[in-house]
Amino acid sequence: MTQPTAPHLQDAPARGGAGRMGARRFGRFNLLGAWTLCMRETLRFANVWTQTLLAPMTTTILFMAVFTVAFAARRGETEGVPFAAFLAPGVAMMAVLQNAFANTSSSLIISKVQGNIVDTLMPPLSPAEILFGYVFGGVARGLAVALLAGGAAFAMAGVAPAHPLWLLGYALAGSAIMALAGVIAGIAADKFDQMAAITNFVVTPLSFLSGTFYSVRDLPPALETASHFNPVFHLIDGFRYGAIGLSDAGAGGAPWTGAAVAAGLTAALWTAAWALLRSGWKLKT
Repeated sequence: MTQPTAPHLQDAPARGGAGRMGARRFGRFNLLGAWTLCMRETLRFANVWTQTLLAPMTTTILFMAVFTVAFAARRGETEGVPFAAFLAPGVAMMAVLQNAFANTSSSLIISKVQGNIVDTLMPPLSPAEILFGYVFGGVARGLAVALLAGGAAFAMAGVAPAHPLWLLGYALAGSAIMALAGVIAGIAADKFDQMAAITNFVVTPLSFLSGTFYSVRDLPPALETASHFNPVFHLIDGFRYGAIGLSDAGAGGAPWTGAAVAAGLTAALWTAAWALLRSGWKLKT
């Protein structure tokens, strides 16, 4: 008598074959498992939206209010635009980057400290699929913050996006880069204070010293040159170009250099994060 095939195996493609979008796998990619992890990481921050979405929007509004009241009249225009309009995309993008980093890094370090990281490692997910799920959550939170914090800042400054595609592209790239950096930091850190040290002494200084609140062209030549080696500068500069059409790195044009930096950094960080997940360093031992 022929043995009946188990129902859950009837939808599974042959090994190495192409799956269907409705199946559990899409080729060698575990579509259902990866999507489940994506949803877990997204719902994780959505369930505490007052902390993960409302708080950065409020902080952005406070930055805009304080800096505009304190410096707008004194500074006048910056690079030919009102100071508030120059400031708005900088503080909005800073919130995007910090929250994308926080989403992946906090998820990993909490799972490691609580000992439930095994719940992520044991399912039939490859390192690339696990990484995709974590980065998806970080990008989702980054874009949500971009919509809320950016919308609030732009409304306060009276800014209408000059180049929406560049704006969206840099929001996506910045969120992905910082989400990948958060994965690496979450794997490397063993305790919450180590993660706090990475945030306070690496992420925050790179954000504040990236032309967020000022034009790097106002700096002495040596510091202006040094600013171009800060990858966060290129992300904020490209986002600012999308918002108001002004780029310190693009010499008056589109910030293609920043786009190249973002693409290279994304590839490098993805490779590094994938290698760490594949090795199981500080995760399986």
